[in-house]
Amino acid sequence: MTQTDYSLKLNDQQSSATGTNNGAVDTINKLSGTLKRVNADDIRSMDQRQRVHFINSLSGYKSANIIATQNQSGMTNACIVSSVIHLGADPALIAFINRPHTAERNTLDNIYQTGVYTVNHVSAAIFEDAHHTSARYPAAVSEFDQTSLCEYYTDFAAPYVQQSRIKMGVEFRQKKDIELNGTVMIIGEIVEVLLEPELIADDGKIDVVAAQTVAVSGLDEYHIATSLGRLAYAKPRK
Repeated sequence: MTQTDYSLKLNDQQSSATGTNNGAVDTINKLSGTLKRVNADDIRSMDQRQRVHFINSLSGYKSANIIATQNQSGMTNACIVSSVIHLGADPALIAFINRPHTAERNTLDNIYQTGVYTVNHVSAAIFEDAHHTSARYPAAVSEFDQTSLCEYYTDFAAPYVQQSRIKMGVEFRQKKDIELNGTVMIIGEIVEVLLEPELIADDGKIDVVAAQTVAVSGLDEYHIATSLGRLAYAKPRK
């Protein structure tokens, strides 16, 4: 059924119930309740801080991860991000968005210098310290020293967050400049994963609920997820 067919069917059903198409519109309005309409002019006229909170929370729940790096001198850095996304499984690519390079960006500088970084899930046990890594410390100050977060190393040339229950070692592959707002998309390939074996199901699915991985909405509110259940691969309905 096409979208047009569906709309006609919906209107037919509501018209038969109310007698007119206006009745159908009234029914939809009653079901929807009173909605606040915010247009582009309204958004532009918002106070800057209000606009930032409004737009950042519109996309809903986002992943919360700590990007950990070190520079060529061995100084470490940790920074929380809410923009890590999956790009593909073969090769295993992920990406995150870095804000405009108009100020000191230690994470980005370290990635360009060394070509490696780690992505560490934020869990319920560490979300407050993870949030604190967003504070603007100079390059000579490590966020690991300003929080209870601890560095953890394998032979991979970037630090992990020890308390994170799901950690990824990532090699930098590409950057994409986004001219619309001056941000940068950093694309990397996952080359190492550290996690507790009981978090991996037989089919490879990782249990982020058991890991107590948190989600973030807006800039400063954190959430624990619950599973609604796994569904079968979707096929067209007959």
